[in-house]
Amino acid sequence: MEIREKVAADVKAAMIAKESVKLGALRMLQAAVKNREIEMRPDPITGDEVLGVLKKLVKQRKESIDQFQQAGRQDLVDQETAELKVLEVYLPAQMSREQIETLVSEVITALNAKTVKDMGPVMKEVIAKSGGAADNKIVSEVIKSKLSL
Repeated sequence: MEIREKVAADVKAAMIAKESVKLGALRMLQAAVKNREIEMRPDPITGDEVLGVLKKLVKQRKESIDQFQQAGRQDLVDQETAELKVLEVYLPAQMSREQIETLVSEVITALNAKTVKDMGPVMKEVIAKSGGAADNKIVSEVIKSKLSL
């Protein structure tokens, strides 16, 4: 089942169960996907685009949690954390750091990358091969550490 279809079904379930936090997070996701769909017209939105929107929302939640913690706003931290948990359910299973390191090593060897200047092509290839299952922040850290040696 595609992410959009699953979200639509879960919105209905959340409405019936009166789960306001889940319902709010899912409606926010639906709105973001719809906005992206409007931006892409006349081309139809793809599953990868929907996944990209989802990742963007997850990243925003994580950044908001950090900022709210620094500001001492525990109420907002709790709200963002609850929304983050709802959104993370729809992400594909994430790769472990060891799996990412292995993939990065393979790509560096294949592309014959030597310096940090080669980071762009390596990053692009790793993201393509991981199919969205690797955290880009971890990928970036691993590439930097391997290319700066």
